[in-house]
Amino acid sequence: MAACRGGAGPARGDTECILEPLSLPESPGGVDAVESSPCVPCIFCEECYLLAEQNQLLKHMIIEHKLVIADVKLVADFRRQKKNVLFFGDNTNIFSYILYWKRRFAEQPVTDFCSVIRTNSKAPLEEQDNYFLLCDVLPEDRLLREQLQQKRLREILEQQQQERCDTSFHSMCMFCDQEFTGNRSVLLNHMAREHAFNIGLPDNIVNCYEFLAVLQGKLDNLQCLYCEKVFRDKNTLKDHMRKKQHRRINAKNKEYDKFYIINYLEFGKSWEEVQSEDDRELLDNLEEDWSDWEEHPVCAVCLFCEQQADTTEKLYLHMQKSHGFDFPKIKSEHGLNFYQQVKLVNFIRREIHHCRCYNCQEKFQSKEVLISHMEETKHIAFLPARSTWDQPQYYFPTYENDTLLCTLSDSEDVITEDQSEEVPVVSEDISSLKALKQSSVLNQLLCKENKSWEKF
Repeated sequence: MAACRGGAGPARGDTECILEPLSLPESPGGVDAVESSPCVPCIFCEECYLLAEQNQLLKHMIIEHKLVIADVKLVADFRRQKKNVLFFGDNTNIFSYILYWKRRFAEQPVTDFCSVIRTNSKAPLEEQDNYFLLCDVLPEDRLLREQLQQKRLREILEQQQQERCDTSFHSMCMFCDQEFTGNRSVLLNHMAREHAFNIGLPDNIVNCYEFLAVLQGKLDNLQCLYCEKVFRDKNTLKDHMRKKQHRRINAKNKEYDKFYIINYLEFGKSWEEVQSEDDRELLDNLEEDWSDWEEHPVCAVCLFCEQQADTTEKLYLHMQKSHGFDFPKIKSEHGLNFYQQVKLVNFIRREIHHCRCYNCQEKFQSKEVLISHMEETKHIAFLPARSTWDQPQYYFPTYENDTLLCTLSDSEDVITEDQSEEVPVVSEDISSLKALKQSSVLNQLLCKENKSWEKF
């Protein structure tokens, strides 16, 4: 029996040591006996390789047996699982695929299944080589790949359903160290809402624990999740991701593909190919009638609570009636331009986020207690000294998805509109156009210039 490659063999004196319980195969000499082994056998010989050494196996079959398996990364087999972690893509093993063709090649010649590729065809016969290509052009191979794909899809959907219904989830936020228990959606929605870090809808994600561990590992190594640069310390990394709006993952990094359901849906297609097909369908339907299209308004969030409104007027009215904060009045009394409004909004957002009253600087245990204090003491209606909030640091948004910042208007524009309504504009009388031309200043200057040239 061939030894399994990939690890250092035991010393000669220790060859008879038994380190683990033994078990007899259910079908001696059959496929089940090979399948229970932790190694993957070569299709043609008795050489075996560890599951982690898939590339070594493929290299062996190319060099020793001239066999090339096309599009190995599209061969999916989830038979081997470890701690509910499913293998995917380039890292998956092709255990069932190899076993199937090992049996078939033992029954019929390899030329019955593979295309023959001759290299050095113009060289002498002894220098020519024949390589065998096994690909999904063969209907039998394609059917096998599709069956493995369907098996993978079923198992990944079962895994996703298990995670969706799991109420024992427990993890910590990567940005604020807040702990979350219950369902994974609580943590994912928190990171999207509070930290503008959106990795997708919870129902589109699978193997969430492993996904979060990968992301946390990158942050622990001081690596940006988007541009993947490494920084000298944690504070520099946090400032970089906030200022550059890099609180998102790099969609081109294939490492993340295995965590999204879309990559399992169609045989041989990634999310980019699936998405591009959807875009082409949209382009084909450009001539359709879009008259009934209704755009959903973008909602802005109140400065002091979770209330949302689809217009600034509704939001200002809510803040005035519910909290006693009259934003238009404050803007008018202080003569705030657009940039000062931006700084004021970001200042208030930050103080409320830290549960701190922006007038007396007293800190509270929760936002609810803070708002109650500010409403009772009327601290909510008055701004602190301008030097407190009119600072360059408040140009940067506290929440990167703060829609209220996009709806602010310059107070000067409002004044100009009011004045344009009150001051009448009288048009110029052009009934005597010839007289206007003769009496125009430009005409007089031209006449003087012509006379000066005549004297010269």
